Amino acid sequence: MKPTVFTDVSSSLISVLGISMGDEGKGRVVHEILEEIHNTTGKHAAGVIKINGGANAGHTAAGLKLNLLPSGVSNPNVSLLLVASGVVADPRKFLWEAKPLEFRGLSVIERLLIDEKCQVSDISHRLLDLAWENYRVKKLGLESRGSTGRGISPAYNDETGQWQIFYQCFLQDRKIFAKKLKQRLERALKTIQFVCEVEDKDWYDFFSTLSDAEIKANKTSIEENIFPEEEFSFHRFMGKEPYTLDFDAIESTYWESGTKLINCIRDSREELLDCIHNQRVVVAEFGQAYWLDKRHGFSPNVTASHTTGNELFSSAGIPIQNMTQVACCKAYDTKVGTHHFITKLDHKEDPWGEKLAKLEFGTSTGRQRMVGWFDSVEKGNALRYGGFDELVINKLDALSVDEFVDQNLMICTAYKMPDGTTTKKVPRDESIRRQLAPVYEVFTGWTDDLQKVSHYDELPEEAKIYFSRMVSSLVEVAYPEGWLNRKLPKIRFIGVGPDPGQIIRDIPPIEAFLE
Repeated sequence: MKPTVFTDVSSSLISVLGISMGDEGKGRVVHEILEEIHNTTGKHAAGVIKINGGANAGHTAAGLKLNLLPSGVSNPNVSLLLVASGVVADPRKFLWEAKPLEFRGLSVIERLLIDEKCQVSDISHRLLDLAWENYRVKKLGLESRGSTGRGISPAYNDETGQWQIFYQCFLQDRKIFAKKLKQRLERALKTIQFVCEVEDKDWYDFFSTLSDAEIKANKTSIEENIFPEEEFSFHRFMGKEPYTLDFDAIESTYWESGTKLINCIRDSREELLDCIHNQRVVVAEFGQAYWLDKRHGFSPNVTASHTTGNELFSSAGIPIQNMTQVACCKAYDTKVGTHHFITKLDHKEDPWGEKLAKLEFGTSTGRQRMVGWFDSVEKGNALRYGGFDELVINKLDALSVDEFVDQNLMICTAYKMPDGTTTKKVPRDESIRRQLAPVYEVFTGWTDDLQKVSHYDELPEEAKIYFSRMVSSLVEVAYPEGWLNRKLPKIRFIGVGPDPGQIIRDIPPIEAFLE
């Protein structure tokens, strides 16, 4: 079979989602797809839409680390930066991210479209995030969830409890917003004091934790005098006594931030439908990944939103219709927080763990990610139950062998059960999953620098064999009854470097790796 350069842009909706546990390089995939759309059709994508999550989905644009804005923000030719109703967002974060980009000459606010039913998150959610983590560890004696402290889960709790404050509030009477915000803050304070039973010292420490994190995250903006350092201090919202807040300061700050965005707030559904009707492509960007879905992942190490493709239509508020789902993963695995990691490599004791860990720090938080070998069982199950039309595998270049690591590479193709049998299914019970051991296949590595490779035929033979087995083992897991007569995903590209364009497109059809 002939290799084909992938140029198909047959659907007006292209969604980009992760099939591991996050951090798969979805932002770079969005960038490459936007370029491909233009190169193929001669037209630019109409927009990029953020589907789920909040300020916990990290990517880099124009040299800045961002969390909330869609990753298409760095492409000035994308006319719409949509934030769907399924997102929870602090209005201050929009401004914190937009102003530095505009300082660099990128138009942001003019292109930003926040759906009026998008939900406002605020300081109460961030304090609750820390309080519940404190309760989990200090009162219940459980391990930490590894939360980002961005208030995402508490914000979604307000959604399920019907306590939402929508962005449309900023278009209405300020008194309505103030009343809802005060009620929200009072509920949060009572929960923190009487349910989470947070101690006085920890209460005060919360404000330092939040301030330190944002000052660090916005260091460049402070150095460039775009914002003063006090802009990122949460201490100014403290009340005079423990478990109290300065309501007037909070209300004023959030109202001022929200009303700076009023020209961005409207019903995004009509504009999205108009794009689709006129066959203008919109790329949907998902946060997190399949195995972090709040329903299908492993609680409590999940996110608070839905991370599978179906959520596009619920969040965007449009009818279910044809779309192309692009699944992303790496040539090895990474995880953050306290996930049980079946293929984990010790980043201090194992040479491969040490090598890969140097590449892996969270864009959102700066946290060291755990690293491990490629787990085709996870990804095959994501294909079987989540489905995707195309596949991208990033960072194949990171697996080039040097003098500090062993020549061999591994792929986990099955799990060993406690009774000695093997399985290619991910158990839905976390207590069972924690008893599994990886079953590895071993491959000879390569020493070539793949960042210089731009065509599939230029890859060293060892890299071709490794890539082929990643793909074939994933399909074997997804379709144990056989892959014939199945709609198999196309391979869109292989990432072989961190820079735009460092990808391999001319990859043989997936069937070639299965024969």
